[in-house]
Amino acid sequence: MLRLWPVFALCSCALALSACGTATSTSGFKGAEHEVAQRIADLQSDVTAADRGKICGNDLAAPVVKGLGGRKGCEAALKHQINQIDNPEVTINAVKLSPDGKSATASVKSIHEGNSRTSTVALVKEGKSWRVSAP
Repeated sequence: MLRLWPVFALCSCALALSACGTATSTSGFKGAEHEVAQRIADLQSDVTAADRGKICGNDLAAPVVKGLGGRKGCEAALKHQINQIDNPEVTINAVKLSPDGKSATASVKSIHEGNSRTSTVALVKEGKSWRVSAP
């Protein structure tokens, strides 16, 4: 099974959330970088709310959802993963867009098992929206 905590290293990057509800700041980013940061903030919000439908439908890239067995498989996998997240807070350190503007990476700082971690999260542009494609 795909390990999702790094994908959500955003919310711890995103899955074993406590209910503190701190929002991820996107104010330091402009243009497409802001859109990428906003997707990460949306993911954190959806993980905090344990809204598996939004996570699978809005936040994760189609190949990730497909790899988890489609929408139902994705939601089932998230049910177990969300319960393992210990801290939903994430700080977006940097966003880097690919030269063609179809993919991006975000450096995010999160807390996992009490330890601070910096992870790189990959995103792709699907239509007009950015989606998390890999930890």
